[in-house]
Amino acid sequence: MQKVIQRTTLARNQAARKARIIKEKQERIDVVRYLREREQYQQAQLDAQKQAAKTRHEDWYKGPLAPRRDSGLEASTYGAVDAQGTFLPRIPKHLRRPFINIAPGDRVVLLKGPDQGKICEVSTVDSENESLRCRDLNQADYRVPSYLKDENSAPITTDSLPISVDDVRLVCTLEDNGRQYEVVAKHVHGSGPFLTRSNASTPRHTRYISGENIRIPWPEENKIDQTTDEDGDTSRKEVEYETWTPSLNTAPFQSSVMDELRNKYSKYRTRHDPAWVEARKLEDLRAEFLKSRTLLTPVGEYKAKLAEQKAATRQSKKDENGNYIMDKATSDFIAQFISKNGAGKGQPERALK
Repeated sequence: MQKVIQRTTLARNQAARKARIIKEKQERIDVVRYLREREQYQQAQLDAQKQAAKTRHEDWYKGPLAPRRDSGLEASTYGAVDAQGTFLPRIPKHLRRPFINIAPGDRVVLLKGPDQGKICEVSTVDSENESLRCRDLNQADYRVPSYLKDENSAPITTDSLPISVDDVRLVCTLEDNGRQYEVVAKHVHGSGPFLTRSNASTPRHTRYISGENIRIPWPEENKIDQTTDEDGDTSRKEVEYETWTPSLNTAPFQSSVMDELRNKYSKYRTRHDPAWVEARKLEDLRAEFLKSRTLLTPVGEYKAKLAEQKAATRQSKKDENGNYIMDKATSDFIAQFISKNGAGKGQPERALK
């Protein structure tokens, strides 16, 4: 049985080590792929800019003799961009930022591009490449691929270009003494509490202005309630009137309600779920197993036996008050020392060292 336990532990450790090595290898591969795709994306942007500058210089230099570029096979798609070349490279999961503090419906100011300095509303956010798209700004004409064309489709379509979240700043509305004003938040960080949102596109964390600890509400929290009062609704005066007075003699609710409000794994609960009980049993079994690991070999059993014998010997040398009992050899030595130095013949006693 001891060999089976040792082999099982060894196999489990080897499997965990192998999984860790495979994970680290995959992370290195993802980083290399990301760096290659980012370099290709940047190079494609530079090539497009160089080609545009070269074409503009040629049109200026040749004047009326410059070639007509909006004719021929590409006449209907002249000036449009390829959709595949506008997507930002996908960032590896372990390199992504833990919190993206921008959600659809937020207002941001653009720091780059042709619409630099303008404020727009965010339409979509992509967490895989940490980019977003704005509504009605930073737009471009896309060439429609052949597999998406039909009889009534146009050769080009207009849509927003993706822009990195580092190239925008969040515009938030703050309130001071009843007066609302807008500010551009340069640094925003996310932390708890983590709440469940009604909108799936809204993150669960809470965002704050760094350095000021001012909470920034999400777009869904800023929506105005459009409900109307009906005849059967409770009036506002009845709701705001306090009908219950707290007291120290009676609890405000039953003790079972507190168990429901606490964490289901809390140690302060008076009743627990079956899953919690099973987890505690597994912890006790694990502690017992770790405690008995030293007894799996004959050497461990022999060392444990010696330790028990030494503890029993030390305990036998103590009296009922827990003090060590002086043995006969020590008492004889003290008596001999006192008699030798004449402690009882009027000479001063010497301190024992």
